[in-house]
Amino acid sequence: MQKTVKLALSDGSVFTGTAFGAEGEIHGEVVFNTSMTGYQEILTDPSYCGQIVTMTYPQIGNYGITPEDVESSGIALRGFIIRELCEVPSNYRSTQTLDEYLKSAGVIGLQGIDTRALVRKIRTHGAMTGVLSTEDLDDQSLVKKAQESPQLAGQDLVSQVIPKSSREWNESLHPLAHSSSTHAFSGKNLESLSETDYVSENSYHIVAIDYGMKWNIPRHLSQLGCKVTILPGDCTAQDVLELNPDGVFLSNGPGDPEPLTYAIDTIRSLLDKVPIFGICLGHQLLGLACGCKTFKLKFGHRGANQPVVNHDTGQVEITSQNHGFAIDPESIPADVEITHINMNDDTVAGLRHKTYPAFSVQYHPEASAGPHDSHYLFRQFYNCISSNTRVSS
Repeated sequence: MQKTVKLALSDGSVFTGTAFGAEGEIHGEVVFNTSMTGYQEILTDPSYCGQIVTMTYPQIGNYGITPEDVESSGIALRGFIIRELCEVPSNYRSTQTLDEYLKSAGVIGLQGIDTRALVRKIRTHGAMTGVLSTEDLDDQSLVKKAQESPQLAGQDLVSQVIPKSSREWNESLHPLAHSSSTHAFSGKNLESLSETDYVSENSYHIVAIDYGMKWNIPRHLSQLGCKVTILPGDCTAQDVLELNPDGVFLSNGPGDPEPLTYAIDTIRSLLDKVPIFGICLGHQLLGLACGCKTFKLKFGHRGANQPVVNHDTGQVEITSQNHGFAIDPESIPADVEITHINMNDDTVAGLRHKTYPAFSVQYHPEASAGPHDSHYLFRQFYNCISSNTRVSS
C-alpha cells in the first residue's frame, strides 16, 4: 500500500506525493540538482548534510545501487525528492533498489510531485526551509514547522560529518597506480602525463583535511603516487605539521563556511608553511583564511554541467558543483587573485595566493564532469609540491 508524504515550504507551499524509502518527519533546506545521472554519488556526498535534495531529471533509480560507487560511509542528506521512482533497475552491478537503500539508511523519499514546479519556485525565490513528513499530513501544521525550522546559514554542519579519527588512505583509481612497472614516473613533471600514467609510490606525503570529503578525492591524490593521510576537519595546525606533510588538501563539506572558525584558523596557520589545494568548502575556507568574505547564493550551484572559464588558459571547463555559498569578489585582498569564473553567473570559481603556494577551486575536479577537463588541478598540486620541496631519500 502506497503511503502519502507531504513537503511544506516556509513560503506556505505544500506538495503531496507518494513516499518511498523510510517513514518519519525531517526538516532541511530544500535545494535542487540538475545532474542526469549520479544519484548514488549525490546521496552519499556529505556536502548535502542538512538539506532535502530535489532531482530535476524525471526518472531516478534506473541503475539501482552499487556499493563500490558510494562516496562516503553513509547518507548525510535529510530527504530525497524525485518525479518518478524506477522500481526495477537494470544494472548487473546493482545489489539493491533505491527504495531499499533509502529504507536501510532511514532517509525519507518523495515521488510523484511536479518537480519542475518545485525547482522553478526555488530558482525564483531561492532555497528555503522545508519539512518532509509521512506522519503529520496537516498542511497548516507542516507550514508552521517549516517556518520555525532553523536556517542553514550560520550552522556548523561540518561537525556532523567529519571522521572521528585520522587514517591512512590506501585506495587509488586504478590497481596499477602503485605499480613498479614502466608506468612509474618518479620526479617527472605531471603536466606532461596522460590520465593513464602514474608516479612512484609515496613520492610525497599529502595530509587531506576532511570536512565531509568524497572518497574519489583521496583516490585521485593516491593516484599521483602520494602517501595520503586523512585528518578530521577539526584538526589543528599542530596536528597537521606533526605529520611533516609535503602538501595539504582541503576537502569539500556542507553548509556555511563562516562559522568554521577552527578550520579557518588552522588554514591561516598553515599558509606560509606548506603547499595547499582546496576544493568547494575547502576553497571557501582558504579564501576566508586569506582575508576574503563569503555570501549565500540565491539557490546555489548543484549539478554536473557548470561551465567555468580558466583565466590562465582561456579554456572552458565543464564542472561538477555542489555549494550554496561563494567568495565575495569585492572582498578579495591584493595578495590573492581570481583564477576561474563561473560562466553562468560570474561568481568566483577559483583563487590563487600570489605569495604562498596555495590555490583552490569552487568545484569538484575528481567528479569527471568534463569528463577530464579539470583533472589537471591534481597534477598542478603535485607540481606545486614538487617545486616547493624535495622528496626525502
